Amino acid sequence: MVTFLAGGTGTPKLLDGATRVWDPSEIAVVANTGDDVELGGHLVCPDVDTVLFAGGGVLDRDLWWGIEGDTTATHDELRRLAGAVDVETGPRYLDDEAQTAGREIARWRRFSGVGEFMEIGDRDRAVHVTRTSLLDEGKTLTEAIRTLAAAFELDVDLLPMSDDPVATLIHTADGDTMHFQEFWVAHRAEPAVADVEFRGADDAAPTPEVEAALDAPVVIGPSNPVTSIGPLLALPGVEAALAATPVVAVSPFVGDEVFSGPAADLMAGVGRDPSTAGVAEAYPFADAFVLDDDDPTALPDRHVERTDTRIDDADDAERVALACERALAGSDAGVTE
Repeated sequence: MVTFLAGGTGTPKLLDGATRVWDPSEIAVVANTGDDVELGGHLVCPDVDTVLFAGGGVLDRDLWWGIEGDTTATHDELRRLAGAVDVETGPRYLDDEAQTAGREIARWRRFSGVGEFMEIGDRDRAVHVTRTSLLDEGKTLTEAIRTLAAAFELDVDLLPMSDDPVATLIHTADGDTMHFQEFWVAHRAEPAVADVEFRGADDAAPTPEVEAALDAPVVIGPSNPVTSIGPLLALPGVEAALAATPVVAVSPFVGDEVFSGPAADLMAGVGRDPSTAGVAEAYPFADAFVLDDDDPTALPDRHVERTDTRIDDADDAERVALACERALAGSDAGVTE
């Protein structure tokens, strides 16, 4: 068995090849839930759903978000209704009392559906309605996601990192605090980052299913170390579990150049060097790294495998997954670069 830590698009892309290298039935995927929001009363789990839709063969791979060919009639009508009465269509947080009332899993990340600042497709919305309704029926988030995984005929075991609420909040240099989705979707990652908070992490816990999955060798794909992987690492006991099992990480950087997304700005914002060297410092538990052939970084105390780490298709993903497999074998033998 092998376990992947997933967030953003980096690890889901890698999974396209990992399922060729490992038996999919022997793969567990632990997905970040710090990015989740409750929008108009429905729980949206972006990092979970990227894996869900990719594994189900319906992901919009141009956006790496939502369902390919989905319509947006409900979203468009929500925007029209807001505009008709001159209502602001940006992120509209519910008040402080509402943020923690009722369904606990949605704490600190509740938005009104008026104007709907995130575009949600119609079939995509059906997933959120189903998930939220299963929670309302008393299911855990893990149980709800397993039901959805069965509906999409996933071959891998998809697990949310926790059944408890954790919210990734961005503190900006201007003194504002906003949920990551407001930062990323509404503001296009433009505000300067002063810090990142994983609210609720100290009181949350990895599920028993996640704890069991972390007993296996672990692969961390080329995901953002701060907001995609950081919420998982903030859970009590996770770093200790990773220190006790073989771990290989794929750098999302080539030296100090990031492949995509806001990883560089976020790492700088939390005081880490935005580079492969900074990723290695963020992952002290990692026994091995997969680095790009052109990455000049030396990691003398870790096993290193090199390949072309750009992932544009399943063949690229398989190449990187094979490097991960070699890295796990090499780290077990104590080999360093």
